Parts: sequence; structure tokens; C-alpha cells
Amino acid sequence: MNILITGSTGFIGTHLKTALSQKYTLLTPNHRQLDLLDEKKVQSYFLINKVDIVIHCAVVGSNGPHLFVKGMFYDNICIFFNLARCRKYYQRLIHIGSGAVYDKRHPIVNIKEKDFGKQIPNDEYGLYKYICSNYIHQTDNMIDLRIFGIFGEGENYQHRFISNALCRYIHGLPITMKQDVYFDYMDVQDLAPIIDHFIKNKPAYRAYNIGTGKKINLMTIAKTITRLGKEKHMIYVKKKELANEYTCDITRLKNEMPQITFTPFYQSLLRLHAWYKKQKNTIQKDEL
Repeated sequence: MNILITGSTGFIGTHLKTALSQKYTLLTPNHRQLDLLDEKKVQSYFLINKVDIVIHCAVVGSNGPHLFVKGMFYDNICIFFNLARCRKYYQRLIHIGSGAVYDKRHPIVNIKEKDFGKQIPNDEYGLYKYICSNYIHQTDNMIDLRIFGIFGEGENYQHRFISNALCRYIHGLPITMKQDVYFDYMDVQDLAPIIDHFIKNKPAYRAYNIGTGKKINLMTIAKTITRLGKEKHMIYVKKKELANEYTCDITRLKNEMPQITFTPFYQSLLRLHAWYKKQKNTIQKDEL
């Protein structure tokens, strides 16, 4: 089976490439090999290469909902629809979506897939993902996986809280956060089995929330990190008020995958801490 992964050099794409490479023939073109903004080149790629499954991870100008470069909305919409218009050439497209489709201006608390559309995001990233998801609902061979919090090796330690906190701890710096907030955080290594399931099986629904179904707040994570060693570290919070919760209900996912399991958060944290300790000399302290 041939699988095209867009954005294969990004955080999620890199992990999927590693996890799936032993099972499938992967197509992981870079920008020079496949310009996703060029509709003719995209169509030509599918005509030349046999593609069974597309895993769409690529996002232009972004490192997540909070780091979406203004003005990149158009490019990302074009990329998605350049792939969508070629859907007759592949069996299924698995879209790496986001919980941002539920509109992060409001608390998102144990939200269910059926709540999609009750609020429409007004930020570029959320609206982009919303439009993609809305289109996917009208197709018969595309699926939207709405990822909430995800963390692990290789993420942007300058901006991602868990990695940033671990790196600051390793360098003897205080852990800082803008506001405390409840998230549903999933280990990135737990994503590949979910993707693998949807490669092999036709989904019962067009969209699934992707998380652990458990919430944890940033302060708890920060305190846990400060207890990883003997050194004492301060924790600074700029705003006392809690930010909007960002958690999901995963009943639909569990019904689809009854045997699904998730790595315990503390176990993932220990592994990531050990990984960053080995990477300490490559971490730019002044960028934390």
C-alpha cells in the first residue's frame, strides 16, 4: 500500500513517517518535489504515482493554533482543496485536523463531534480547519481527525508548553506560563496506531476527536516537572484567571477502536525529559 504523507518533515509528520515506514511504502515529497500550492503539479503527482492513502499533515506558516502566521489562510485552503479535488485518485484522505474547529474563543469542555458548527471560529487557523472539516463531512472517502493537545520529541520547544517547561527546568530556569488552563494532552507516539487503524479500516464517521479523554492543567504539569530532580525551580504565572478549557469527549473514537490505549502522562513526561537531557547542548537557552 502506498501512502502519501504531506508535511512529513514537521512534528507530527516526522513521527508518522518513522512509525509507518516498516508497514507501508511511504511517499514523502519535499516542497521542491511537490508544490502543494500548484493544482496542476498536484494532479500530475497523482497521475504519475500510485497513491492509496493520503495523510495530510502539512500546514503552511504554523506551529499550531496559537502560532498561525497571519495571511496564510489562503495558502492552506488552496493546498487542502488541491488534494481534495484529486480524491478520485486515492482511496482515502486522513486529514490531521484540530479541536480549534470548535472555536477557542469559548471554553471547549469534553466536547463531542456532534457539537461541530454550534460556534464558528473567527481566527484564521480555526476557520481554515473548520472549512476543511465542513467539506470532509460532504465526502465519502475523507476523514477529519481533530487533535487536541499533543506533545513529544521534536516539537517546538520555544513555544510548546511541556517541552519549553522541561527545557527551562534542565537549564535551571523558572517555568513560566501566561495562564493556567486545562488541556487534553496526548503522547505523539500514541497517534500512529490511530492513523494505522484508519488506513486499514473504513471509518463509521467523517470526524473523530483525538485525545485521551482525560484533562490535566498546566500548573500540575509544571509542579510535576519541578519534582523530577532535587533542584528547586520557581513557577511564574502571568495571569491568575484560568484560560478557556480545551478538552474533548472521545466516546466515538473508543467505539471505533475498543482496544485503544494511551501512554500514561507521567511515563511520557519521563521519556521526554530523558530525551531533552541528551539534547541539552543543542537547546538554545536564550530562546527559552
